[in-house]
Amino acid sequence: MPSERKPMRYGHSEGHTEVCFDDTGKFIVTCGNDGDVRIWEGLDDDDPKFITVGEKAYSLALKNGKLVTASSNNTVQIHTFPDGDPDGILTRFTTNATHVTFNSLGSRVAAGSSDFMVKVVEVSDSSQQKTLRGHEAPVLSVTFDPKDDFLASAGCDGSVVVWNIEEQTQVISWPLLQKTNDVSNAKSLCRLAWQPTAKFLAVPVETKVHLYERGSWGHVTTLSDDSLTQPINVVAWSPCGQFLAAGSVGGLLTVWDVNSKLCVERQKHEKGFTVCGLAWHPSGSQIAYTDTEGCLGLLDGLSTSTSSSSGTKAPVKKAAKDYDDLFDDDDDRQMDEGRSDTNSPVKKAGDDEDDDDFLVPATGRVRNRGAILDDENSLDTGSLRLGQDVFGDDDDAGSSVAPAAVPPVPPRPVYEGPLPTPPQKSFQPGSTPAHLTHRFMMWNSVGIVRGYNDEQDNAIDVEFHDTAVHHAMHLTNTLGHTIADISQEAVLLACPGTDELASKLQCLHFSSWDTNKEWMVDLPKGEDVKALCLGHSWAAVATSTLMLRLFSIGGVQREVFSLPGAVVCMSAHGEQLLIVYHREVNFLFESFDELLTSHFTSSATGFDGEQALGVQLLQFGRRKKQNINGEPLPLSPRSHLSWLGFTAEGTPCYVDSEGIVRMMNRSLGNTWTPVCNTRETCKSKSDHYWVVGVHENPQQLRCIPCKGSRYPPTLPRPAVAILPFKLPLCQTTTEKGLMEEQFWRSVLFHNHYSFLSSSGYEIDEGGQSQSQKEQQELLMKMFALSCKLDREFRCVELAELMTQNVVTLAIRYASRSRRMALAQRLSEIALEKANQIQEEEQEQEEEEPRYSSTRRTASGYGEDTGRRYSDRQEEEEECGEELGEEEDRQEMETEEAEEAQKRLNPFAKEASSPTKPSATPVGKVGRANPFKVLGAGKSSAAAGQPRVTNILDNMTSSRKSAPLAGSAGKSSKTPVLKPLVPRPKTKTQSTLLQMSSTKAASKKSRENTEPPADTPVPAEDKRWNPENTEDKRPKTGFQLWLEENRKSIAADCPDLQETDIIKEAMGRFRTLSAEERLSWTERAKSQTGDAADLKKRKRAAEGGENENGQTDENSPKKKKSLDPSSKLSAFAFNKN
Repeated sequence: MPSERKPMRYGHSEGHTEVCFDDTGKFIVTCGNDGDVRIWEGLDDDDPKFITVGEKAYSLALKNGKLVTASSNNTVQIHTFPDGDPDGILTRFTTNATHVTFNSLGSRVAAGSSDFMVKVVEVSDSSQQKTLRGHEAPVLSVTFDPKDDFLASAGCDGSVVVWNIEEQTQVISWPLLQKTNDVSNAKSLCRLAWQPTAKFLAVPVETKVHLYERGSWGHVTTLSDDSLTQPINVVAWSPCGQFLAAGSVGGLLTVWDVNSKLCVERQKHEKGFTVCGLAWHPSGSQIAYTDTEGCLGLLDGLSTSTSSSSGTKAPVKKAAKDYDDLFDDDDDRQMDEGRSDTNSPVKKAGDDEDDDDFLVPATGRVRNRGAILDDENSLDTGSLRLGQDVFGDDDDAGSSVAPAAVPPVPPRPVYEGPLPTPPQKSFQPGSTPAHLTHRFMMWNSVGIVRGYNDEQDNAIDVEFHDTAVHHAMHLTNTLGHTIADISQEAVLLACPGTDELASKLQCLHFSSWDTNKEWMVDLPKGEDVKALCLGHSWAAVATSTLMLRLFSIGGVQREVFSLPGAVVCMSAHGEQLLIVYHREVNFLFESFDELLTSHFTSSATGFDGEQALGVQLLQFGRRKKQNINGEPLPLSPRSHLSWLGFTAEGTPCYVDSEGIVRMMNRSLGNTWTPVCNTRETCKSKSDHYWVVGVHENPQQLRCIPCKGSRYPPTLPRPAVAILPFKLPLCQTTTEKGLMEEQFWRSVLFHNHYSFLSSSGYEIDEGGQSQSQKEQQELLMKMFALSCKLDREFRCVELAELMTQNVVTLAIRYASRSRRMALAQRLSEIALEKANQIQEEEQEQEEEEPRYSSTRRTASGYGEDTGRRYSDRQEEEEECGEELGEEEDRQEMETEEAEEAQKRLNPFAKEASSPTKPSATPVGKVGRANPFKVLGAGKSSAAAGQPRVTNILDNMTSSRKSAPLAGSAGKSSKTPVLKPLVPRPKTKTQSTLLQMSSTKAASKKSRENTEPPADTPVPAEDKRWNPENTEDKRPKTGFQLWLEENRKSIAADCPDLQETDIIKEAMGRFRTLSAEERLSWTERAKSQTGDAADLKKRKRAAEGGENENGQTDENSPKKKKSLDPSSKLSAFAFNKN
């Protein structure tokens, strides 16, 4: 009796689950721990009808259109079937009922309860009840005698009792079971079953089934099997009464032929869960079963039309034919060497020319490995013993079917490798299955498309989340559209083709400015739409002929190209198109005859439950390119793709059937990173989350919780839940693992800034600045934690990830912690990062004069005029800073000694810097060089720009002396570090001051302490008062030159914007000779009338010969020491 085991499906929440068929076999009915009774039209029914009967449902029975359930409210209820209307309460108990069953006529219901009682109730009149008392523990199961005279029950007291119903007395009691105090603690549910012919009572006892004869109540025989190693939980008779099925705690399903006592079918639960429910189809061709995880399964293809062998003697040939009939319905999927079911060699046992046919098994084919286990009871008919009484002793009497003279022959070679996986069918992401009458055709970030296809209506409803995009629409679905997509421009629909009509593509272009807002295209005959999607001003359609067709949003046909395999699904965002298809896979196949290994290619399947999917990512627009070309799409083991799409920011992502959400990591070669596991937040294994959208900023996974199913119902409208993201890093419960997960998640979810910027879109500068600040804060916290754990090598690894300014803070932290070796290594990293920044700036300066392009905005919102004017002023000041570096570098040398004792603390709280930094585009943030030499007269607006966020904004310094700042002049060789005059408004300052000073100088510097930050600034140093700096900002030579030449530049290039005018002016100013630029600088400084500026101009004129920033060997800069000891002397611990 080989059968096909269908894949399990989720039916109820985790817990005890029962199953039965209706009288016609059309419906499968289950109940579970979620309190629902579900009515399935088949195992593939994704939208079963359900009836809620209570908080929990423990048992159910169905007969003659009456559904009886035992629920957690201590009642036995009755409902009509299949309507599910309540029809009253049959009886009540003091505790919950554990098992209910109908008699053969459907006129009575028996129920056992945890209060030790068994009740027999008339269905037509519930007042007529009989109570059977005698159990000393909760009742496990009850079953009616088919003749309605007796009732059998099993209890936790270890006894199996047979009752006389009319007399309400015990007929006999067998102490067969292990005692326990509650049903939940019982090793077995001991579901009893009476043979339909009323001859035997089957009682599961440990790993065997005892059969007791009705009337005499004697033990007749025992059914067992060597594969059963755990207790049997439930037994059920076939409708004909010849076969007995059993489900065990270990998940093994066994079927015996009672007449021959042979095991004719063995199937293992696919996950080994306990089988707690078992029911035969009225035809005897199927067995439905449930497990303790709430799942429903089905064995199909069973054959119970076998003629039973009687106890009388029979000829050997006839008996062999009878036993062969048990297996003549073997699984058609197995390799049967071309034999038909009627070509069994045993049937020709008497023919001389076919004597050799006895050498193969009696079925004439290789048996199903998964259906029948190889043991002594199921090898072939030669192992069957005949001629003995059916229930006689198990001795060696009887004749054998196979001739004893025939020697055994080695079995034919059988392919033992992995089996192919059925390829996943194409689907539309964000839609529910097409066979549902009410379904979601699309749910995305723009809106919802619902489809209705019932007796009353066949229509499509379109709803927009933002009604400002468009009002809701109701469409009559006369063409039978099954696939849909929606964007902010259009609604795209498609229907499959028929024998008469071609597959059609219909577009409702509601954003069109003309009056014709609809167009339709017929596909070529024999070509059906399998997937479609809408991008920005274009639509893509994948068809059954492995073609992908592009259309403009207005209906113009564009490119057409072939796909490498059958499409699974597609998604679009802006100018990006993501395609997933079945890719070609190479595998090994072992022939049965020659055992040769050869290569074959399959284009539509994987193996052992794996899907072989490929992915393509194309980008349209001005420059069309393919970012991913046929790479394998990673999925969880034995899973399939369930959702595909883009984040709101344009990053590809997808979800598999195991609930794993993966997102593309563009910074790591377009790899896929798991970012969430929705199964971790499910309360039950039968619950799922249906994803509708992903957002990177803020980090949100928008999905719909589905209780007991994979898809949400259309009505009532489901609520959207938000799940957090979490990278699957190790030891995230520790402080170190938690910060590592937060850091790398922040890096991954902010990669879209660089992608949008490189694509020409403006980015959210505030969000980018905040993400950079978060990442650097996390790195600094991990650095401090590693220092506490004495992991200095790990500290250096973390410093490699830091920005140059944060490395300087790490140096300060290490020196305060007296880790001088670590500080020395960090200083080398700081120098490397400084060199990198200078090289980048030099490259940028070379490219800036040639840079002139218009940037598109991703959000569609412009900036106000005041913001643009502020940005223009800041850009002028920054350009002036860059062009005046060579003059200011020499001025700074003179002022080092004067300003060394007047520095402000860049790490103090904001109270020490009352003025706020001006708003600056984030595009300039992070490109600042803390080693860049600036003039003493730089404006505070330029000096106050928040170039890099300070990690220690809220940290107060424990040292009274001012922190140290470092600078490096632009040189072709290693930069020279020297003190830098602090910027009065900025929070971010470098602290590499004394890395370039000698030991004596650093010692003298430590002896001269500074007044606290709240000490008033002396009158003679008013030029560094932030308020004075705000009121009087001296202009640079470039700014002065720009004021006089702005009109001429605007006249020459009238199309340039303000930023482009500044860049054009910067390029022209650089073309001036050194003397001309120096004269403009002197004119700008002469306007201040300060005597100190006269001295500075004199020194600038003397140093003008070094205009390109290159100093000779005798320059004072070259005399600065770079000895490591002098670098680290700045960080010596000062107890004072």
